[in-house]
Amino acid sequence: MFQSPRRLCSALLQRDAPGLRRPPGPPPRRRSPPPAAGPRPASPRLLAAVSAAQGAARSSSRTVYPMGNGTSRLYSALAKTLNSSAAAQHPEYLVTPDTEHLEPIDPKELLEECRAVLHTRPPRFQRDFVDLRADGPSSHPPIRVMQWNILAQALGEGKDNFVQCPLEALKWEERKCLILEEILAYQPDILCLQEVDHYFDTFHPLLSRLGYQGTFFPKPWSPCLDVEHNNGPDGCALFFLQNRFKLVNSANIRLTAMTLKTNQVAIAQTLECRASRRQFCIAVTHLKARTGWERFRSAQGCDLLQNLQNITQGAKIPLIICGDFNAEPTEEVYKHFASSSLNLSSAYKLLSADGQSEPPYTTWKIRTSGECRHTLDYIWYSRQALSVRSALDLLTEEQIGPNRLPSFNYPSDHLSLVCDFSFNEESEGLLE
Repeated sequence: MFQSPRRLCSALLQRDAPGLRRPPGPPPRRRSPPPAAGPRPASPRLLAAVSAAQGAARSSSRTVYPMGNGTSRLYSALAKTLNSSAAAQHPEYLVTPDTEHLEPIDPKELLEECRAVLHTRPPRFQRDFVDLRADGPSSHPPIRVMQWNILAQALGEGKDNFVQCPLEALKWEERKCLILEEILAYQPDILCLQEVDHYFDTFHPLLSRLGYQGTFFPKPWSPCLDVEHNNGPDGCALFFLQNRFKLVNSANIRLTAMTLKTNQVAIAQTLECRASRRQFCIAVTHLKARTGWERFRSAQGCDLLQNLQNITQGAKIPLIICGDFNAEPTEEVYKHFASSSLNLSSAYKLLSADGQSEPPYTTWKIRTSGECRHTLDYIWYSRQALSVRSALDLLTEEQIGPNRLPSFNYPSDHLSLVCDFSFNEESEGLLE
């Protein structure tokens, strides 16, 4: 039976949600004036969709898989997103998800749906863009790129031990709406994500209906698979708006370190701007975590740089690299990128007073081992071919609060980074 795009949108948002009731949490703050008004009620169509979803759940319950076993059948990966090595280890993820029959949805309607689910939560933090333009307006609209480690659901609930974050704040039925709200608020042309373990039931079906084309590349041995009731492996995901860009080439890269294949991956895609016909390469990665693995990360970074050197034809194609590098600016891997023959600069240095210093943090959390405040996330770009027009400022310490991240206000332990890029006019002749 045909359902309207609105109802399908609601059903997708609420497919694994028991309803709009939530466990006790912090007292709600009103989202809209006047202050005397009560909390904004959930939209009727959302409640109707929840009721329908509950009926469907009663007639056909989802399979739950124990620790280390398989995953929900919803989590099948596109064959084209896996190389032969990863496919051999995850053959169950080779079923193509069918979203072609789904109608497009209005991003404003989806944002309303998200806010209806979040109606008892504190409001989203206000962040402003900083204008970094050194010249006049570009002849073409800027390319907005968003980088974000969104925190894998299985890791957030099962492994990361965020001791100051209430478990209620990590519930997926609401946390996914916070993630979507952040994405919809900034409307990126290109979206680079790490720790994605809800690609096939959330991000792919919803973002594809918003006009994005997506690619997912899971880790070969994701730690999510060790968590009971997991949703499959986490990995990197890359989305771009199809009305702005055309895919020219795509490569899934399993990173090596000292000739050994590792558990970390990258996606690199060459895109062509439909308006200007200019080409550029966009890459997303997530390097090895933890202290003591600095040399390993350095080797992974060198391998990624070599791959990108080949893909960009020796830096002839402009390049943007997004990632959680799990490395402070003092590490070797950072220095490799800063001194690479690809002529890369880190976009967020431009927010500093001298234009040469990275932000003081991109992640801030409290675990059982103590408080961790680090700069680990970066957006690198070809400084000769591209300019940063603006960058989204970071959350302040006051906004983050004493319990740090994640929280009822913010869904991840990492902050999203967003930049607007434009091509430098003098680089027009590189690839036409």
